[in-house]
Amino acid sequence: MAIVRPLTAGEWRTWRDMRLRALADAPDAFGATLADESRRTDDTWQQRLSAAAVSGRDCPLVAEVDGAAVGLTWAKASEDGALVSLYQVWVAPESRGRGIAAALLRHATDWSAARGARHIELGVTTGDTPAVRLYRRLGFIETGVQEALRDGSPLVQQIMRLAL
Repeated sequence: MAIVRPLTAGEWRTWRDMRLRALADAPDAFGATLADESRRTDDTWQQRLSAAAVSGRDCPLVAEVDGAAVGLTWAKASEDGALVSLYQVWVAPESRGRGIAAALLRHATDWSAARGARHIELGVTTGDTPAVRLYRRLGFIETGVQEALRDGSPLVQQIMRLAL
């Protein structure tokens, strides 16, 4: 059984390691690249997570099984709090198929609802993928908005939204 909890400011190494592992594992699933993120200094990783801890708008989450980090996501509320965007949704390959992604998303949804958000949005690479099927099962719907995954990439992501 996975435990999902917010990352603390002092856990920047855990977040960094998971984020880099996610980018190496699934380079076509994220707007960032492994090359770009690998160039970040330890100070940058530490500052980003420290800022999130006090922002009141960020909720970086980690999923753990037997004390080992196996998944992550990051929820960020808009200025007015009505919309929460999800980023960095990923589960380690050896832990997939055990409900961990759904647990991460439920935690992010609960956090969003508690803040008074009306919607959650995320971008996902287009296609009939396990990620798209998961989001649909959890009630996300395609908005019809599609955009380049990142500059210079031929990949397209679609925006999916969940009403709270």
